[in-house]
Amino acid sequence: MFDNLSEKLDKALHVLKGHGQITEINVAETLKEVRRALLDADVNFKTAKEFTNNVKEKALGQNVLTTLQPGQLMVKLVKDELVELMGGDAEGIDLSGDPSVILMSGLQGSGKTTFSGKLANYLKTKKDKKPLLVACDVYRPAAIDQLHIVGDKIGVEVYSDRENNDPVAISKAGVAHAKSQGLNVVIIDTAGRLAVDKQMMDEIANIHRAIQPQETLFVVDAMTGQDAVNTAKTFNETLDFDGVILTKLDGDTRGGAAISIKSVVNKPIKFIGTGEKMDAIDVFHPDRMADRILGMGDVVSLVERAQEQFDEEEARKIQKKIAKNKFGFDDFLSQIQQIKKMGSIKDLMGMIPGAGKALKGLDVDDDAFKHIEAIIHSMTPDERSNPNKLDSSRKKRIAKGSGRTIQDVNQLLKQFDQMSKMMKMMQGGGGKKMMQMMQGMK
Repeated sequence: MFDNLSEKLDKALHVLKGHGQITEINVAETLKEVRRALLDADVNFKTAKEFTNNVKEKALGQNVLTTLQPGQLMVKLVKDELVELMGGDAEGIDLSGDPSVILMSGLQGSGKTTFSGKLANYLKTKKDKKPLLVACDVYRPAAIDQLHIVGDKIGVEVYSDRENNDPVAISKAGVAHAKSQGLNVVIIDTAGRLAVDKQMMDEIANIHRAIQPQETLFVVDAMTGQDAVNTAKTFNETLDFDGVILTKLDGDTRGGAAISIKSVVNKPIKFIGTGEKMDAIDVFHPDRMADRILGMGDVVSLVERAQEQFDEEEARKIQKKIAKNKFGFDDFLSQIQQIKKMGSIKDLMGMIPGAGKALKGLDVDDDAFKHIEAIIHSMTPDERSNPNKLDSSRKKRIAKGSGRTIQDVNQLLKQFDQMSKMMKMMQGGGGKKMMQMMQGMK
């Protein structure tokens, strides 16, 4: 996500980050490169030009050239302008209705149906809501089936009427069904087309008038760049939607849509899709996204994800096992499962400051834990609890059972031993000593 843009912005700001002479000339040259980087990322030309003009005006207005750390201040100005460009503050979602009705709109292939499920799952698990999905796409083959599959996966009811070809009537019946069943959020998945056409726009406008939703959200594929922005503009003229959903931000996206859509349609990005799983949904935070674009990571989001998966009772049990030197491979496996629930490895690494740049060019495999899990699952329960019992014959059996080599088994045992020692050190008051060691390495 934004890897290419991040690299180009880093190069553009490199001169100003150093301790060399900062002049009005090289500030102008740097901002020219910043504008070029934004255009390469498929940011709207007018938006990119206004962006760099605003940064230059603020830089000169704050006497950046005469400050003690002009480079750092310039980077801050670029970040602040990026935050402002993407909407400033994170926007919430209006759930005031009874039930709250959310209308999903967008082109075919934007990920609208899948994201409807992700949003329902988010509201169910994070907001303690009782959602209902309503299938109003009566045109696309298997669209209703797809929504039912999504609903089954997340444990959310889906309302559909295969005998009715009127999306307006289905949407109204869906809202009535939610009221009768005590469901407090209705998410209506509408039909998309391969391109904007009058029939589609008239249909969704009719649905909008009939159900008067609290939220109308426009779903767009982030990989489509400026096409996404132009489509959003057309939809907004008809629907006057409340916010944007950017899907497929985990893919090879240049980022132009995320950066310029707010300035073009003046509607906030509310959520982003960050993967294929049903929990791969994040509230869009412009400040955090700006940090990631500039290679500063996103520690706040990383901590939030960790806290969501953190089991306090499990942590207490593990602490006791570490104290008694009984930390085994079953506990190690449990920790791996918690990490996997946090999201894709590449996405998590991108949240660590500097890690994105360090990992450039490396293929970070989301299945990196699979061979570790295979090795552990090939152990007996007794071996998992007592790793010191693993002699050469047992290792040979485990390697054969997991489809790995004895070297792989030995490497895992070595890593497990090192991790156990480190955890023991942190438990036994060695945390202070460890911090001192780390400070000495700076």
